[in-house]
Amino acid sequence: MLRTMAEQKKDFYITTSIPYVNAAPHIGFALELLEADVVARYHRTRGERVFFLTGTDEHGKKIQEAAEKEGATPQQYADTFSAQFHELGAALGITNDDFIRTSDEQRHIPVVQKVLQQLKSNGDIYKDKYEGRYCTGCEAFLREAEIADDGTCVIHERQPERIYEENYFFRFSKYAREVERMIREDVIRVVPAHRKKEMLNLFSEEGVRDVSISRPSATIPWGIAMPHDDSQTVYVWVDALLNYLSGAGFGTDVFAKRWPADIHIIGKDIARFHTMLWPAMLLALALPPPRAIFIHGHINVEGRKMSKSLGNVVGSDMLLQQFGKDAVRYLLCAEIPSDDDGDFSFARFHERYAADLQNGIGNLVSRVVTVGEKYPDVFGNITLDGAFSEALRTARTTYEEHIGNFQLHHALSAVTRLVKEANKLVDSTKLWELPSSDPAAAVRVMHDLAGVLFVVAELCAPFMPDTAEKIRGALGVGASETAGRYVVFTKPAQPLFPRLAP
Repeated sequence: MLRTMAEQKKDFYITTSIPYVNAAPHIGFALELLEADVVARYHRTRGERVFFLTGTDEHGKKIQEAAEKEGATPQQYADTFSAQFHELGAALGITNDDFIRTSDEQRHIPVVQKVLQQLKSNGDIYKDKYEGRYCTGCEAFLREAEIADDGTCVIHERQPERIYEENYFFRFSKYAREVERMIREDVIRVVPAHRKKEMLNLFSEEGVRDVSISRPSATIPWGIAMPHDDSQTVYVWVDALLNYLSGAGFGTDVFAKRWPADIHIIGKDIARFHTMLWPAMLLALALPPPRAIFIHGHINVEGRKMSKSLGNVVGSDMLLQQFGKDAVRYLLCAEIPSDDDGDFSFARFHERYAADLQNGIGNLVSRVVTVGEKYPDVFGNITLDGAFSEALRTARTTYEEHIGNFQLHHALSAVTRLVKEANKLVDSTKLWELPSSDPAAAVRVMHDLAGVLFVVAELCAPFMPDTAEKIRGALGVGASETAGRYVVFTKPAQPLFPRLAP
């Protein structure tokens, strides 16, 4: 993730995928937003200019059918759900710099038509007959590997529609081997390693065929018309992928400062489009590919796939009401592995809240600051002089290594280990007795503990920004203050992590 000085002249450009607005947001996309926000905030702390993009995917047959059931136009339907994703970002404290919508007639649609016209002029788009099995749930034609033995979609467990039609195709076969090479050689870094292996395995004979990129507008009127043939609607996945260009200001002066994307954060179910089709389209446009694609897993609920039919969809609002914003940010990133599937349960979240936050970080801050505030005459000369212990240096190095590898749950483990060691130090030295029995020893111990709290605030800041600010406030320091700064212990008015209602 570290960049050279030349690379740092451009913005660090990070994106989420853009969620499909056929349902209200749940914790699966909340986690993706948080992962992107943590990485964006981390790069800002390093002094880098960051451009963080998210948005909503609003075209396609699924939206059209859902709108009809609701007695609304597709645009009205998309407006309603896009607003909910906007609200989710605000509720979670997401710091995206822009929000792109694929129905945007000023910013997105003209870019899609311009790009497709360029690809057509280059000879990379042609028209041909197509036969395939189409899953409306996936909004995709399925490959053999995506169809179960009983003929159903392996994701949506229903029969795809057999389609015979004339469509436009993109010459993916022309670029497939170069895309494969870039992934294999980490020109495009696909993380984690097992996802990279999965993606490379897709470059079989089946995987390098040309790709259908349009549908007849008589079948799917809700979408963007092909620029040279309005009888065809742009395939929703091509439309969606191009948000990374339109959101970055393609065709304007700012685009050069942002492109290429430094990282796309996406779910495993859409990895094929992002690792195969998207880089090939960029090659055809003579644009550099994204530097990294981070593929996260799915969230199961108590061992079962989260789905509306099972009635186990967990909304972010439920979590926010129970735990509060910063705790939700921490719990999702700590409990769900960044690089694989994870399991959610309210019981487990309550356990981790108590262990890591209430009895961990919250307890440490309370114990240290209570003693510091009680004996200002003893601790009046405590400074943050940068002479942190080996444990602090190790914690920071380990944390940065895990952030660089997009293992956010492991980065937080480095923080919890540090907190546990600090709480052990409070216990073993009986800090609460030292100011009276051995003031000199009390100063030495408190100096170490103040350093720990400052580093804990630093490392927690991308995950729990409000909590980090409260810890700094308890020390009387700001985010950028270190060497020579005197600590002024001030106990927070409320516990950082109060007891939860039963």
